[in-house]
This record gives sequence, C-alpha cells and structure tokens, in this order.
Amino acid sequence: MREIDRLTIERHGIPSLTLMENAANATARCVSNLLHGDVAGRSIVVLCGKGNNGGDGAATARLLATAGARVDVILIGRVDDTKDDARENFDRVRAWSDQRVAQESKGPAVLDNGTLNLFECDSEKGWEQLLTSVLAAPHQTVIDALFGTGLTRPAEGIHREAIRYLNRLRADRQVSAAPIISIDIPSGLNADVEQLIGETVNADATVTMTAPKRANVLSPACNYNGRLIVADIGSPAELIAAQSTQLQLSTADDAQRWLIKTRYTPDSYKNTHGHALVIAGSRGFTGAAALCGNAAMKAGAGLVTVATPVSAQAIVASQVMLEVMTASLSETDRGAVSDDALDHVVKLASTMDVIAVGPGLSSDDDRTRRFVHQIVEQRATPVVIDADGLNCLAPWPADLKGSSENPIVLTPHPGEMLRLLGTDDKSVLTDRVEAAREFAITHELILVLKGSRTIIAAPDGRIAVNPTGNAGLGTAGSGDTLTGVIAGFIAQARGGLGGQMDAFETVAAAVYVCGLAGDLAAKEIGMRAMTASDIREYLSQAFRFLDPFGETPASTPDTE
Repeated sequence: MREIDRLTIERHGIPSLTLMENAANATARCVSNLLHGDVAGRSIVVLCGKGNNGGDGAATARLLATAGARVDVILIGRVDDTKDDARENFDRVRAWSDQRVAQESKGPAVLDNGTLNLFECDSEKGWEQLLTSVLAAPHQTVIDALFGTGLTRPAEGIHREAIRYLNRLRADRQVSAAPIISIDIPSGLNADVEQLIGETVNADATVTMTAPKRANVLSPACNYNGRLIVADIGSPAELIAAQSTQLQLSTADDAQRWLIKTRYTPDSYKNTHGHALVIAGSRGFTGAAALCGNAAMKAGAGLVTVATPVSAQAIVASQVMLEVMTASLSETDRGAVSDDALDHVVKLASTMDVIAVGPGLSSDDDRTRRFVHQIVEQRATPVVIDADGLNCLAPWPADLKGSSENPIVLTPHPGEMLRLLGTDDKSVLTDRVEAAREFAITHELILVLKGSRTIIAAPDGRIAVNPTGNAGLGTAGSGDTLTGVIAGFIAQARGGLGGQMDAFETVAAAVYVCGLAGDLAAKEIGMRAMTASDIREYLSQAFRFLDPFGETPASTPDTE
C-alpha cells in the first residue's frame, strides 16, 4: 500500500493531502450511513494519534463538523509534534477550535456548521482528566484514528489506555449505543500479520483504503474489524493490479463472474450441467452421504449419484432428494466400502464430471483406505476429498499429485490438516496462509483449509481468503454440505465449460456462495438454530442475490 500511494503521487500527480482528504470523505460517509444519513447535531469523538492515521481522523472530524455534527478531537500528543499532511489537518482543526473559543468569549453565538473541539493529551494526568470530562459525555459515534498500518509493536502508555477505553465502551454499552469506527485498521493490529500483537480496538466497522490488508481479512485479527468497508481514495486500478501479491480476498464480484459464465441457457439441460458422483456413507453413517449428495444437486449439478456400501444404500436412498440417484458398492464386514468396489466405481465414474469422496465413509479398515487411494490415483475426473476420505489418505502420500486436467481438491478442517501433515503440532498452522500454500504447491493440488476465514490455496501459489460465513456454520454436516457444493460447481463448470474450466476460480466461488448461504440463513433464522440443511436450502437465495438476472427466465412474448 505504501508503494501504491507513492506511485499514485509520483506518476499520477495526485497530492498526498488529496489522498488523505479522500480517506476522510470515505470515513465520514460511513459515519453518516451508521447514523441513518444525518449527522447534524450528533455528538462524535475522534481519538487520534500523531501519524497519518491521526491526520485521516482530523480531516474526518472537520468534514463531520461541516455537516453539522458536534465533534471532539482528542490528539494523543501535541499538534506541534505532528508532521506533513497530518500537521496540515491538525492545524485546520486547531484553527476551527480556536475560532469557536474566541466566539464563545464574546457571547453565546453558535457557529453555523457544527462545532469542532480539539484536546491535546500528552500525559497520563491529562488522559485521566479527559476520562472524567469529554469522554464521560455520551457520543453517538466514536472514531478510532490512533494507529494505522505502520504499527509493529504493542501499543503502550496513553495509547494503550485509549484502546482500553474504547473496548470498555463497547463491552459496557447497550446494543443501540455508539458504534466504533476504525480508520484503515483497528488500532493495535500489525497490518501485515493476522496474529494479535497487543491490546487491540474491537471495532464495529473498519474503513480501509484502496485494498484490504492482511489483518483486515485473516483470523483472528479480522475478528476485530467488524464490518469491513474498502474505500476507493483515487489510486489508479492499474497500480493495484500491478502488485505482485498472490494473496487475494474473494469478493461477490468474483462469485458473480463465475455464475455468469455458467448460467443456464434456453437450450441447456441436465447433461450440460454435469454429473457428480458422491462416494460416501457407511453402515450407521448415512446422513453425511445424503447431505453431500443433496447439496451437490441444490448447487446446480444436472445429475447426482450417491454411491454407498450395499448395506447403507436403502437408508441413503430414503434420505436423499428424489432427484438424487444411488448406487451400491461392495463393502467390508463393518459396512464400509471395500477395495472390491474399485472396478465398479471406475466404470461408474467414466461418465461423470467430478467425484466427491469421504463424508461418512469410515477410515478404520485398510481395504477402505486402499480403495480411496486407488480412486484418487486412477481418477479420470476432478476429485474432491473430505472427512474420512482425508483420514484414509493421512499422512498425505507423496505419490498422489493433482493435475490441471484432473485437479484434486482437499477440504480439511484444522484437525484433518494436521493429520495430512503427519503431525500433532498445532503451531505449524499458526500461519495458515503459508501452511496451505506450501502444501498446495508441494502436492500440486487445491487446498480448502476450513475455519474462520476459509483459505483456498492453488498449486501455483495463489491464495483466496473467503470472507463469507459465520459461527452458525460450525454445525454437524456443514462440511459435508460444502463438499457437495464444491462438487456441484465443478460438475457445472466441466459440463458447461469443458476444458475452459478454471478449477481454482470454481472452488473459490463455491466456498463463497456456500458461506453466503449461511449468512442469509443466519439473518433469517439466527446462527444458533442453523443446521446444515438450512445452508443448502438458502443456496437459491445466494444465487439470486449474486446474479438475479441470470436466475430469472427470459420473458416469453405473449401469443394469441
């Protein structure tokens, strides 16, 4: 971001002060939206540091006061200690504040454009006085402009006390009380890492400039951002695109583009939407197979077949949607799929566009483990592996590698990821991005590392961070549902696009849509009562939200 800002100024002639003013405009709009479009007469406090983030806060305060708000600016430090653009904006605030004081000394006249007060604080005693005066008064909004993207060590002294004040305010308040808005990043975070480094503001919303930073989107740091708003402040798009980062945030636009490419057309039918084969279930564990198969169908696959051990087939057939077909497989004496089923499955898969293997499969028997290994090794289609499919292959065999023609997609949660790595040392997942990237590159596959902010890693080193989803998705069967959605998306892409399918793009879109379905479900029924079946049933709302035109049939002309 520093490089983008530098090039914006040097190559495109946009002054840095203009970029700061644009950042302030974006933050002021966010405040206005949270206050239902009217800041006139509202009381707002802005906590500022001495750097550029504080300068953004000072400029925001001036804009809000111009719109009629009553704004108190608290600078942790002295105006005379600020520099460059920040100094310019603090000088403007100080001039306005001095003008107000001068007018008040002459009588009760009120300035037309709201009020703007500046308080400088460079001592613990001064902070204690502010706590019992300015900060004790009620405010409709609090803006955090203490630290921006330059912080690399824990906040200390008065800055730490200011962060603690904001967090007490949030913890003690009622639902309707003042929201906390952070500029660029919640103060206390190191923008370049997802781990907390010290006391951190727990914001309700964060307005970040130009593009999100790592701590804006990766857990646990992202949990302190609240709603993330990415603001365009004037940096040319080509400068952003030219950056060499392989870490991307999945967006609604990305998912929408995939949906547009795979839209149903007037002459499309079930075969053009692909056929998914789900190999899942075992005696006593049939629900996972049904959840996965049903999700693949609701995700848009034209045909879905669930292949399951013979003793489980009747129960699975009674649990799946009427549109989902079932097939029986040879089984072990424990009711799990046996390697005797290999030839039958290979023949069955010859007409398929994707195989999903694992949910409810069982991994206790060596014959089941051999079956899974051979299915992946001999595949002639993309394969998605989850749950017991992963356990059957853990630690991941060095001889199994994906390919561009028939990619392998793994969908582990952290515990399964550790088993794939052959370790119980949780510290290897401290940097989830690098762990996922290294595994995907080494084994030439697509890795979907589930968790808060699921990470999708490509064999070429690209990473997509998924922002959709909520805690309600941490429920039984949600992983089976996600596997079905991914399989359904690959089936459609293979059926409709053939060799033009981008597997990484397809998987990232599937993860985004599945999470969005969970968000839409939570909005209507809440997270606590959400089940995996609810996620599946809200897929249709997710599709219509992202691509309403593509999900609506073309109107037919009236005929007589």
